Amino acid sequence: MSSANDPGLRSWIPVSEDSHFPIQNLPFGVFSVGGEQPRVGVAIGEFVLDLCALFESGKLRVQGLEENVFAASSLNPFIACGRSVWTDVRNTLSNLLREGSGELRDDASLRDRVLISRTDVRLHLPIEIADYVDFYSSEYHATNVGRMFRPDNPLMPNWKHLPVGYNGRSSSVVVSGTPIRRPMGQTKSDDAPAPSYGPSRLLDFELEVGFYVGVETALGSQLDVSRAESAIFGVCLVNDWSARDIQKWEYQPLGPFLSKSFGTSVSPWVVMLEAFEPFRCDGPVQDPAVLPYLSQSEPRGVDMNLEVWLKSASMTQPLKIAATNFKHMYWSMAQQLAHQTVNGTNLRIGDLYASGTVSGPTEFERGCMLELTWRGEQPIRLAETGEERKFLADGDEVTMTGWCQGQGYRVGFGEVTGQILPAIG
Repeated sequence: MSSANDPGLRSWIPVSEDSHFPIQNLPFGVFSVGGEQPRVGVAIGEFVLDLCALFESGKLRVQGLEENVFAASSLNPFIACGRSVWTDVRNTLSNLLREGSGELRDDASLRDRVLISRTDVRLHLPIEIADYVDFYSSEYHATNVGRMFRPDNPLMPNWKHLPVGYNGRSSSVVVSGTPIRRPMGQTKSDDAPAPSYGPSRLLDFELEVGFYVGVETALGSQLDVSRAESAIFGVCLVNDWSARDIQKWEYQPLGPFLSKSFGTSVSPWVVMLEAFEPFRCDGPVQDPAVLPYLSQSEPRGVDMNLEVWLKSASMTQPLKIAATNFKHMYWSMAQQLAHQTVNGTNLRIGDLYASGTVSGPTEFERGCMLELTWRGEQPIRLAETGEERKFLADGDEVTMTGWCQGQGYRVGFGEVTGQILPAIG
C-alpha cells in the first residue's frame, strides 16, 4: 500500500475529521481565481494547493515531469504523463504537506501564494472528456426497475453475464453547480393513440460513481481484467439525469437517447484510484460464474458511502432522501473496462465511465426517484414545507456526496450538485 495512504498521517494544514480532503486523499481538480486562467490544483482541508505555482517554485519536481502541465485548463496533459508520474506527484505532495515537513510550511511567501481558500476559487470541469459510457451495474437497481415492468422476470437473461451499458454524449457532461434545463421530447402515455411533444414530466436523478481512463490503447486491442485498473486515473461522482417518460417511449429497440443526453453532472474533484486502496472489499458473489475474460481475483468492491439530498425552491435546508454504498455493485470498474475493450474498442485519455445507478437492499438505499417513489406511487414528503415529490420539479436542487470512512479521517469527493431550470421550447 502506498505510504500516502497511511491512516496515521496528518498534515500541518488543519483538516477536520469530517472533511473529505485529508492528506490521505489529495484529489486533483481545475480551478481559477477571479479572471485568472484555470489551472490544476489539489484539495487539502479547506484549501486548494496551486500546483501550477508550486511547480514554478521548483518544489514539485518528479522524474518524467519536464513541463508545467499544471498550467493547463484540464487534467489531460498531466494524465498523459503516465501512472508513475501520477503516483510520484501524489507522494511528493504528501511529503510536502505532512506534519513535521517544513519545506513548504516554513516558506511563508510561497505558502501564502500556493494555498488558496476553497471559498475563493471557481471549480471547472476537471477533464476534457473524450467518450462517455454509462453502465447498469447494480443488481438491486436493475431488479427493482425490472419488477416494475416484468414482475415475474425482473432481470434480463444477459444481465448476470456481462456489464450492460450504452454510449452516452460527452458534450453534455458538466461540472457540479451547472444548472440543468428540463428537457423537451416525445412522450406517450399507455392509453394515448399517439405520442405528444413537450417538457419531460418525469425528470429524475441517478446516483452514480464514475472513473476516468488515463491511457491510450490501440484500436483492435484488448485490456485484460487483471490490468484494467492500471488504466484508470481517478474516480468521481456522477449524476446521470434522466427523463423517464421520454426514456419509456424511445428506448426500444436501441436504448436511451434524448432521455439521457441533455445533461450529466460530475464532481469537480477527481480522487486517484490508489487513494481507495485501504477501502477495498469483496463485491457481491457473481452467480453464475462469469466468463474467464471477466473473472477478477482481487477484491472488486469499494466500501464507499453515498448520499442524495434534495432541496426544493421553497426549502431553506436540503433533506437527505437516500443513502447507500458502492460496495453493493455487482460489476466492478475493472470488469466494465475489460468488457468495453473485449471487441477491440480503443481507449482514450479522458474517457468517462459511469457505474449506473447505485442502489442497495433497503428502500432508503435506492439511488433514483423512479425507485424511491416506485414510479410515483409512493411520493417523498418534504417535511419542511409539506411538499411531495414523485419526480423532480423545476427549482429542485439535487446534491450527491460520497466518501470512504477511515479511522479519524475520510476520503471523499465533496459534492456534485445541480438545480433544475424550466424547459424552453
